[in-house]
Amino acid sequence: MKPFKQLLEKQKMFFATGRTRAIEFRTAQLKRLRASILLNYPKVEEALYSDMRKHVFEAFGTEITGALDEVNAAIEHLAAWTQPVDVPTPPAFGQAQSRIYFEPYGNVLLIGTWNYPFVLCLKPLIGALAAGNCCILKPSELAPATSQVIAGLIRDCFDEAYCAVVECGADEMPDLLAERFDMIHYTGSTRVGRIVAQAAAAHLTPVVLEMGGKSPCIVDQTADLALSVPSICWGKFLNAGQTCVAPDYLLVHRSIREPLLELLRKQIRLFYGDDIQSCGDFGRIVNEAHFDRLEALLTEGTIVCGGHTDKSDLYIEPVILDDIRWESKIMQEEIFGPILPVITYDDLSEVIRRLAGREKPLALYLYSTDGAVQQRIIRDVPFGGGCINATILHMLNAAMPFGGVGNSGLGRYHGRWSIEAFSHRKSILSQTPTATPSLFHPPYDDHVQILKQMYLG
Repeated sequence: MKPFKQLLEKQKMFFATGRTRAIEFRTAQLKRLRASILLNYPKVEEALYSDMRKHVFEAFGTEITGALDEVNAAIEHLAAWTQPVDVPTPPAFGQAQSRIYFEPYGNVLLIGTWNYPFVLCLKPLIGALAAGNCCILKPSELAPATSQVIAGLIRDCFDEAYCAVVECGADEMPDLLAERFDMIHYTGSTRVGRIVAQAAAAHLTPVVLEMGGKSPCIVDQTADLALSVPSICWGKFLNAGQTCVAPDYLLVHRSIREPLLELLRKQIRLFYGDDIQSCGDFGRIVNEAHFDRLEALLTEGTIVCGGHTDKSDLYIEPVILDDIRWESKIMQEEIFGPILPVITYDDLSEVIRRLAGREKPLALYLYSTDGAVQQRIIRDVPFGGGCINATILHMLNAAMPFGGVGNSGLGRYHGRWSIEAFSHRKSILSQTPTATPSLFHPPYDDHVQILKQMYLG
């Protein structure tokens, strides 16, 4: 028997015992996981520096705190989140109660990604365990140090029959995906997401796909530039631009283009100094393949600032690219790096038309003080989620569901929405036994007027 199949069979046997269904069991396991995160976070920080040169603030502030927020919320609210939900029952059904139960799927596969290799493994894992499942977690092989720390952390916490980590490369993924899981959660590129969806379809396995896309950032003529520019720069250049919800490109009203570009130039220096390569606050590109892909995107437009690269250090200086058109090559794929193209616009209606005609992005950001514009963008442009006069922060709020739409994702999770994502909602109607024959049973003649009276008055 293949190793993946053996592990999955072991977990199926454990799930069949029913132990994971008890709220007390789930809560105890989440507390064990939280204790392990608190004990091992220095190792996580070291691993993230090794994999991507992440500054300790970014490592702790975006990865470790994200996992802690998620597990704390699950521990505190799990009993309430998993309570059956009573819903109305049509009067024609007689004396009956309708209720929705949250039932764990069973055996879940979680596939992590490399750009936030700790938190984007732990958040879905926490949700899946909170919902009462057994889990196999596959971290990204492109962040090997973090993957190793996660494997050790999970091994110290749990028996592999309940929760296990498999470290494997892309060549072994087909064998892993060939197994019959009860649910799959994937975070990563749209290209691989399609492969995961196709593999899941063979078994009609439900999936949550968290992907990405070209997330626009609109800055209109009413924006407060002094407040907007630091927010845009932080959201774009956090983690060296390797963030699924980073602003992918700027759409700037012509009347504020020049002052905005000047403020962007200054803000980058305020953040990282004159020698950015020596600045410990700015990370590195994950590997040479991604470095080469990003460097090839610097051939279009006009470089306003930045652009220095050093392949030996996997370093790309933050770049602002002006004079970009919708048809430019850089506008055809998600950038996922520290390159910010700028498109100038005159008419917001044209921007909305263009955005509505593209693939639906994971995020959208609008900088505007015009309430009518804010509501128009929310109403008329499809996207996963986003912010007004901010970037990234919607993803960090565990009280809101996170996910894409269309090409940028399928399904959503975080907080209580993870319980929904990793559970089957089982609908149960319980009818009170009575001596009165059911309205729905033959002979029908005497029941017709009663039913019509109920619905037609």
